[in-house]
Formats: sequence, C-alpha cells, structure tokens
Amino acid sequence: MNEIFMIIGAFFCLRLTTLFFSIRNEKRIKGLGAVEYGHGNSALLTLAHIAYYAAAIYECYASAAMFDNVSMAGVGVMAFAYVVLFYVIYKLRDIWTVKLYILKNQRIDRSFLFRNVRHPNYFLNIIPELIGTALLCHAWYTLCIGLPIYLVPLFVRIRQEEQAMKGMI
Repeated sequence: MNEIFMIIGAFFCLRLTTLFFSIRNEKRIKGLGAVEYGHGNSALLTLAHIAYYAAAIYECYASAAMFDNVSMAGVGVMAFAYVVLFYVIYKLRDIWTVKLYILKNQRIDRSFLFRNVRHPNYFLNIIPELIGTALLCHAWYTLCIGLPIYLVPLFVRIRQEEQAMKGMI
C-alpha cells in the first residue's frame, strides 16, 4: 500500500505544478480582458476532482490494497494522461488554465491533436487520469460511482466551452 500512496503523491505533486501554471496564466489573461465562463461549474469540477481522489485513497486504505498488475496498469494510464496534459499545456502555453477563460481574438490551436480529438484535455487527460487513479488504488466503488458523477459537471464544462468558443472557430 505504501507504493500506491507514494505514486499518488508524486502524481498529486505534478498536478499541483500544473495549477501554478494555470494561476499564472489566469492572472495574465484576466489582465488582458479575458472573460470567465462557467465559474460555478469550475468550482464544482474542482470539488469533484478532490472528492474523487479522496474517495480513491480512502478506498485503497480501507481495503488495504496492494500494488500489483492492476496498480501497474493504473500507473500506465495515469502516465499517459499526464503526458497528454503536459502536451496540451505546451501547445496552449499562456492561455492554458483549469478554468474556462476566453480572450477576445484568442488564438485557436489547430495542431494535429486539437484537429483530430475534440477536447483532448478532457478525453485524453482528465478521464484517463481518473480511471488510472481508480486502477492504481483498486478503488472500484470510486470508479463505478464516482466517475459517472464526475462526468456530469465535466460534460457541462464541455458544453460551456463549446458555447463560449462559438464563432471563434
């Protein structure tokens, strides 16, 4: 179980690092007149993310889960998710935030990933990250109950993002 908690801690530290980029970018683009959309849903997504991780960790602890092949698969899925996250941050650079901000005349990334996968940050990062976390922790209740609950505000966010970007594409 200690291996699982160490790995979760490492991924959590990576996630915190991305939050520093997000906060820095948010301050800058707000100063440039960016408009935030879906403020309440962003807060709900933050709470859902924290609750999902907490539930997975609790379930891991309560079941005394041991690191095994399922956990290793979870690490692989999470590693993939984080590679995508860092690629998305790299491509979007100064406009990437965890919240939904739109600048007037915002540039639209039309690189291969963004042309071929709608919302890669959500479908190739967030959802795999959550699945990988559940696998790593052997958190089956979290996966089967928590993931569908999480998907509700996530799909609201996707709809809000598409609405906010309408006319820019």
